[in-house]
Amino acid sequence: MTSEEKRPLTEMEKELIQELDDFKKEKERVKKILGSLGGTKIARRDKMINMAFAVVVLGFFILELTTHFLPSFVSLEVGLLFLSIKIIWMMNSAHKVNHFQFWILNSIEYKVNQIDRKVINIEKRIHDLES
Repeated sequence: MTSEEKRPLTEMEKELIQELDDFKKEKERVKKILGSLGGTKIARRDKMINMAFAVVVLGFFILELTTHFLPSFVSLEVGLLFLSIKIIWMMNSAHKVNHFQFWILNSIEYKVNQIDRKVINIEKRIHDLES
């Protein structure tokens, strides 16, 4: 081992190591949050629901064309109902995405402000040491 490795850590080095550990913890926390927001399960569920909507609308349309069992324009009414439900669902999904983006931007701003305060503090220390 060199003398560089044996020397005790300075206060600044300890702070840097602590910052690195905090960063790693924050990174893992964000990974967990992103993982819980969605992924293949949600995409698969969305595909299944879209397919169910399409099958029901096509089923009503085919029944309307082949039999006169159903009143006129039932497939159109069912299609309009499902379209309305789908639009409401998409608005809700967009709201969730916007909320998450706001949360991420807010977290970034908070971290930038923390770093700015630390930089100002370090600049003061350097200025005091130079004086």
